[in-house]
Amino acid sequence: MNKRVRLTHDEAKALGVPLKRLEVGRNTFRAYISQDQIKQLNEIKHSGVAAYCEARGIDFNSVTEYWDKTKEYSVRVRPAIMSYNEISKDIIKEMDEHSPRYKTIKRKKIDSPHLLVVDPADIHLGKLSSAFETGEDYNQEIAVNRVREGIKGILNKSKGFNFDMIVLIIGNDILHIDTPKRTTTSGTPQDTDGMWYENFLKAKALYVEIIETLCSISDVHVMYNPSNHDYTHGFFLADVIQSWFRHAKNVTFDCSITHRKYYKYGANLIGTTHGDGARVANLPLLMAVESKDNWSSCKHRYIYTHHVHHKNAKDYTGVTVESLRSPSAADSWHHRNGYQHNPKAIEGFIHHPDHGQIARLTHIF
Repeated sequence: MNKRVRLTHDEAKALGVPLKRLEVGRNTFRAYISQDQIKQLNEIKHSGVAAYCEARGIDFNSVTEYWDKTKEYSVRVRPAIMSYNEISKDIIKEMDEHSPRYKTIKRKKIDSPHLLVVDPADIHLGKLSSAFETGEDYNQEIAVNRVREGIKGILNKSKGFNFDMIVLIIGNDILHIDTPKRTTTSGTPQDTDGMWYENFLKAKALYVEIIETLCSISDVHVMYNPSNHDYTHGFFLADVIQSWFRHAKNVTFDCSITHRKYYKYGANLIGTTHGDGARVANLPLLMAVESKDNWSSCKHRYIYTHHVHHKNAKDYTGVTVESLRSPSAADSWHHRNGYQHNPKAIEGFIHHPDHGQIARLTHIF
C-alpha cells in the first residue's frame, strides 16, 4: 500500500524516487512511496535516533515518537506511519481471501409480504450476576443461550407471515466491557465473566449464527447501533461481522458509527438508536431532518431505542418511539439501587408495507 508524502530532493534521491520535470526547482514535492521506502525515509529523517537505537539494541521501527530537545526548543516528533484509512484496503484485501463464500439464494416473489424486525437488545455479554446477591444468575453461557432461545421464540411466533426482508439490529451493548481493565468505554468498572477477548469471540460466533439462521428465511439487512458500554469493541465487532458476510449477496449492512439510523420499508420509516444520546422527545424531529427524503413518503414512522432495559412506548406527532427490554439480569450495582425486576425479554416486530407495525413479538425469560 503506497502512501503520498512530501520529499526533499535529497530524500527523493536517497530513496530512488525520480523527479518529474515540473518539480525541478521546487524545494519539496509530493510522491507515492512504498512501506519499505517509508521505513527508509524515517531512518533518513531521524538518523540520530536510529543510531541511538542501534547502539542500545532497540528496534527503530518500534519507536512511535520521541522528544528532540535543544536549548531553544523541545519538540515532540512522530515518524511517518500508515493511518488506518490507508491500510484498511490492504486489510480488507487479506480478509477477502478468508471470509466464507455464501451461495446466493434466489428468492421467489411471495404473496402478502411483510418485514420482520429482530432486535436482541442490551445483551451485555460478559456481565456477571450472582443469585446469592441479586436473586438471579447471569454469565456468558446464560447470555448466549438466552439470545438463541429468544431468536427461536421470535421466529416461532412469526410463523404464518411471509417475509421479503428481515432487519436485524445489532450492537446496543452486545458487550459488557470495552477495555482489558474490565471497564466500560468511559472507565466504569464492571462485574464480569470471562476475558474481554472471549466475550468478543462469543459475540462474533453468536451474530454469525443468527444471521445465517435469518438468511434461511429471507434476505437480511443488518443495522448497527453504537453504545455506551462497548463503543469501540462494539464497532470493531460490527465491522468483523460485515467482513465475514462480504460475499453473502443476501445480506446487507449499515455499520457506520452514526448514532441514529433509518430504514424504509414500503410506507414505513424505521429508525433505531441506542438511547444514551439525544433526548427521546427530540428523536422525532431528528428523524424528520436526518431522513427528510423518506419522511414525507412514509405514512408510518417508528423509532426503536434501547439502553434503559424496560418497555416504554409513546406516540409523538407522526412518530411512535418505543424502548425495548433486555435479556440481561441486574448486576450488583443495579440490584443495590433497585434497578431491576423488569421483564427480561427479546423482542421483534412485524411491519406491513402499507399498514405499518401490525404485531409485537416478545419472548419472555
